[in-house]
Amino acid sequence: MRTTLKAGITIGISIGILVACIGIGSVSIPIPDMLTIIKAKISMTTIPKNISPSMVSILWDIRMPRALTAFIVGALLSVSGVIMQSLLQNPLASSYTLGVSSGAALGVALVVVCDIVIPVVGMFLLPAAGFVFGLGTVLLVIAFAKRLDASLKNQTIILLGMVFSLFVNAVLTLVSAMNAKHLQRLSLWQMGSFAGRRWMHVGILLGVAIPGIVAVLWFHRELDLMSFGEEQSQAVGVDTRKTKLRLLMWASLLTGAAVCFTGIIGFVDLTMPHVTRKVFGARHGLVIPMSALLGGSFLALADLLSRTLLAPREIPVGAVTALVGAPFFLYLYFLGRKGKPSCR
Repeated sequence: MRTTLKAGITIGISIGILVACIGIGSVSIPIPDMLTIIKAKISMTTIPKNISPSMVSILWDIRMPRALTAFIVGALLSVSGVIMQSLLQNPLASSYTLGVSSGAALGVALVVVCDIVIPVVGMFLLPAAGFVFGLGTVLLVIAFAKRLDASLKNQTIILLGMVFSLFVNAVLTLVSAMNAKHLQRLSLWQMGSFAGRRWMHVGILLGVAIPGIVAVLWFHRELDLMSFGEEQSQAVGVDTRKTKLRLLMWASLLTGAAVCFTGIIGFVDLTMPHVTRKVFGARHGLVIPMSALLGGSFLALADLLSRTLLAPREIPVGAVTALVGAPFFLYLYFLGRKGKPSCR
């Protein structure tokens, strides 16, 4: 099958999933009404009287920002996974390997437990704390890795990331155990949710996603070369140390932005890059944008399932992605490979 046709099918699937996420729920919204509402809102014209105001509010103020937030977060996590697996030459690597999730969770826990309030930041305090602590953990990992190994070998980065993740998780467990009254709130945040997301969240995430993914695409040639090993890429003139630092920072920034608004959502950055490579091959000029589409579609679909399977109760979206991701992990590591796992 031609690559162009595959890309077209992927785009069609993504649009179809977004339409389903917007239209399906406790109140079903027909596609013609959806299109009418969206057209009227974008063109700022009057909505026909046969469409109730409650339907307009459900679609435009609740479902659309939630579905788009899920899609953007999935895209960010998936592209981040592509970077980490290629850079570290490890099919099980992700930004979570470097402690982004544990650092973000600790930041949120400290804000909740200490009842910190900053009027200027307001409702963005928890996301800001999660982002700062998540990115800060990665910076510490990279700083320590540079001190121990100036060439930033992959094994050094992975091992230090695991050590920092375990340490931060231990601190988080201690903080949670000493403040049991906040345990439920912290647990729910760590399982991930898109409930209550609004257009301002979509705007902020787009402000990170568009320049971030474009910046990563700029390094697609270097990623192609570095996925075959550092020695080969150095032989053709790639500054592996500088390139690795820049891409690690971009991957951490993308993951930190995704995590800070939605909580910890696992397995998207692990599974979607592999699915993308299986369908489109290994060229990062194509893998990066297609991985963003597939990751966004997967997480948007997972969010749809999380709010409809046991309606009116809502399943944490992290549980849905884990139900799919865990079997995939087993297939990838034990059944899917006869030899040594590879991200190429």
